[in-house]
Amino acid sequence: MSDNTIQLAVLDMAGTTVADGGLVLRAFDAAATVAGIEAAGPERERARKYVLDTMGQSKITVFRALLGDEDRAQEANLAFEAAYEALIDEVDITPIPGAAEAITRLRDAGVKVALTTGFSRGTQDRLLHALDWKDIADLTLAPSDAGRGRPYPDMVLIALLRLQADAVNHVAVLGDTTSDIATGLAAGARIVAGTLTGAHDDAQLRAAGATHVVPSVVEFADLVLAEHI
Repeated sequence: MSDNTIQLAVLDMAGTTVADGGLVLRAFDAAATVAGIEAAGPERERARKYVLDTMGQSKITVFRALLGDEDRAQEANLAFEAAYEALIDEVDITPIPGAAEAITRLRDAGVKVALTTGFSRGTQDRLLHALDWKDIADLTLAPSDAGRGRPYPDMVLIALLRLQADAVNHVAVLGDTTSDIATGLAAGARIVAGTLTGAHDDAQLRAAGATHVVPSVVEFADLVLAEHI
């Protein structure tokens, strides 16, 4: 087998393979109110900026950093998950154009695919159900399945172990946030790509250390398959 062969692609969901219509910020606003952050003013604006800057990270980690209190963080996280799941029923959750086809192309070529998220397992399952994506990937992972969420490498490494890739240099990671890039780099993946369909722009993704920046998951599949010799 060529050293260039990518055996595993680890793909983020919201913003990378799934268009959720900005539900993260809407759910955050609901959770912030529950946590006692004023609906308007500098504290709410600072909190919203932090959420944008840390998009992609495990939400409980974000709330811990924002609130500095474990009980309030847990309460806010539960409120966030409840709000997001309720909003799923109100908004047309759709795949990023070409995402399902790109995933199928990868798998048909022999590349295993893992879908990862910063949400809870329950919320991830709701997204997968809304998209009718139950069987689209070889593996789906939430932070609770791996130990720690982004920016730690745990989900990528658990995917490698469960799907039996030979080594980290046979792994490609794709995400729309700097947290996704940090995760891929920490895991030692050979391709750590950013996509322009989500939260962070080209400059942010490149500054975070992305090895590639692509317009969407479609071009990411092209990139991976070009090296799948």
